[in-house]
Amino acid sequence: MSLKDLWIPPSADGQRNFALGPAPLDKSDGLRSYALVRATAVTLALVQHAVMGPRDRPTGSSKLTDDGLPSPHVHQPPARTVIDAPRLRLASASPRRKQLLESLGLEFEVAGSGLDETRLQGEAPTAYAERVAREKAIALAEPGWVVVAADTIVVHRGVVMGKPAHPTEARGMLERLSGERHTVISGVAVATWDAGPVVRAETARTVVEFADLTSEEIAAYVATGEPMDKAGAYGLQGAAGAFVVSVEGSPSNVVGFPLPLVVRLLRASGILVLGQTS
Repeated sequence: MSLKDLWIPPSADGQRNFALGPAPLDKSDGLRSYALVRATAVTLALVQHAVMGPRDRPTGSSKLTDDGLPSPHVHQPPARTVIDAPRLRLASASPRRKQLLESLGLEFEVAGSGLDETRLQGEAPTAYAERVAREKAIALAEPGWVVVAADTIVVHRGVVMGKPAHPTEARGMLERLSGERHTVISGVAVATWDAGPVVRAETARTVVEFADLTSEEIAAYVATGEPMDKAGAYGLQGAAGAFVVSVEGSPSNVVGFPLPLVVRLLRASGILVLGQTS
């Protein structure tokens, strides 16, 4: 039935009967009736749209057509699924590593691994640093997280120097390093998760030359307490910076966190660093 078939003709006494019939040639009355029917339809549609709950409404846009009717044919595209970016965890209680990672503008949490870092018998220095870094990262790996860990050692004439256990050992390390060149090796590991830990690990090497140190300088430096939590009993970023004549390689490696290597491994693991991933 077309809309013109909805015309309601007048009776002989001027009253409307409500039989449906075709419109006459003079459509003035028919147009008024059509307008009334159309207005009623619009009103009913708007009331229905207002009272229907969100679950009852058809999917699609709630926009109205030019006639004021809801348009059931205009659909919004489905909402995109938001995938959370992996969170970053630093597996180290070192304030120096925390500071260097913060310098990259990254948000992360800090958690110590508490692992035994004892060197295995006959273990090569490079393998030792990388193994410990790997184990630290694996210990804190879990779904939804990227874990970065590092381990740093000092090697002088084939002797591996870790953190001194007491001031006497710290003095002995500094006496050996005085006027000599030594190598700083850091293992860096980044762990992601795919039905288990997936680890990327490499090492960085930096050669450092010390000035000749007097016994008074060594004693004064040890008395500051600064050497006690550092491999080789010194920190380049502290007072021992006055002892360093030259650095060949990454200076941040000497501090214990080689940033060029850290950035490369983080990017390869899906972390956005300085606006770029690999």
